[in-house]
Amino acid sequence: MRDKFIKWGSIILILVWVTALLIKAHYWIPILLTAIYALGIYNSFQTKHAILRNFPVLGYFRYFFEGISPEMQQYFIERETDGKPFPRNQRSAAYRRSKNISDTVPFGTQLEINQRKYEGIKHSIYAKSPKEELPKVWVGGEQCTQKYHASLFNISAMSFGSLSDRAQISLNRGAKKGGFYHNTGEGGISPYHLEGGDLCWQIGTGYFGCRDEEGKFSPEIFTKNATIPNVKMIEIKISQGAKPGHGGVLPGAKNTPEIAAIRHVRPGMTIISPPSHSAFSDAAGLLKFIQQLRDLSGGKPVGFKLCIGDTKEFEDICVQMNVLKIYPDFITVDGAEGGTGAAPPEFSDGVGMPLEPALIFVNTTLKNFNLRDKVRIIASGKVLTSLDILRAIAMGADMCNNARGFMFALGCIQALRCNTNNCPTGVATQDKMLIKGLDVTDKSERVYHFHKNTLHTCNELIAAAGKDSYDEVDATMFMRGDEFDHLSDVYFPDILGNVKHKSTPY
Repeated sequence: MRDKFIKWGSIILILVWVTALLIKAHYWIPILLTAIYALGIYNSFQTKHAILRNFPVLGYFRYFFEGISPEMQQYFIERETDGKPFPRNQRSAAYRRSKNISDTVPFGTQLEINQRKYEGIKHSIYAKSPKEELPKVWVGGEQCTQKYHASLFNISAMSFGSLSDRAQISLNRGAKKGGFYHNTGEGGISPYHLEGGDLCWQIGTGYFGCRDEEGKFSPEIFTKNATIPNVKMIEIKISQGAKPGHGGVLPGAKNTPEIAAIRHVRPGMTIISPPSHSAFSDAAGLLKFIQQLRDLSGGKPVGFKLCIGDTKEFEDICVQMNVLKIYPDFITVDGAEGGTGAAPPEFSDGVGMPLEPALIFVNTTLKNFNLRDKVRIIASGKVLTSLDILRAIAMGADMCNNARGFMFALGCIQALRCNTNNCPTGVATQDKMLIKGLDVTDKSERVYHFHKNTLHTCNELIAAAGKDSYDEVDATMFMRGDEFDHLSDVYFPDILGNVKHKSTPY
């Protein structure tokens, strides 16, 4: 193709120029063709892109269609139950709830409900009337002097830097109106987190917002921020689901001078947080650090977030809790399916324990060490719908955090451009032109309504199951799509045996 382009392109270009000169027509056509031919010649001899080298000019169409492939997939190919990481029907429900319009769907389910992956709630013929009051949970153990009455459903960790300033303002104002907390993410407390909403201040391995010039933890700077009235809880991030064992990543394109000043780093450089903390190196050190932060903050709830990997390491933490008599006020369990804007694919796809087994393990382990009544468990990782929330509670969680659902409330269309600084909705970008498209007044209302309507549906679900409170939610409420097959094996073995015998051709 390259040789044909050079040969026939030169011939056509000469003919076009000769014709234009003879008839004295407008010269914009030959000039345009000359520019295209020159571009093709450059493509033919450059060495970085094989497609462009072999298919001059035409190769650009490949990159164009690759660039819009997520949009093509969403708008022309995707069915209601398709789409990753969130299918269209879940995204649509989040959009409708955030807009405070009807979230009903017509003509029945589109799910394959006779398969094991289907999960449903066992409703009761003695259903109750749903409560209007949204559920709350007290956080803070016996060593905490400033207990916090948290919502059952809250905004998970997303830093200023990963999200835009207007996105953070909208989230915080929505949290203020709805009475739930907004996790700052590990990027520190920015001015855009201080719009009156409650905060869970997350401290990562980079100690952004509480670090000295060498990047080490600074008790003095920590105390200054921890005593801000909006800060209700403090969370030490050990690991996150999308990339456990790997430090957080802020691409250089997003690291503006303002963000760099908040984090105490140099602007323009890609920021990779260390993979582990420098303030401690073992289970005992973690618990002593928790006690230090609790003391410095004036007794506010302090906990830690992790994605479960080596289960023995978590058991060691539990052993040290009983030895040192130091207890975190909460543990946030992040599943390997947790979301982020930037992570190596091997970490996103192949490291860490999924949320469901992780919750069961953490809940059971705390019970085995007689610690369950001292610690709250927070579930984080694709907890988007009301059914997800109840499922997490049934597996041991006391409350839930979610990030991407609140991003949908802000207008996120799952364009999968979070790590490029080119988010088209102005949510996950620092591009001023794109950010202008996000209206804070409208989006903060959507954040409020998404939270309210999701929890209202939770109230309706437990009422349909005949439950009076969330304390009664457990695994017996749920069933799987193939459950009747298993019951048939137990209760009707002879009938099934006859069917199998008659259907056997030999």
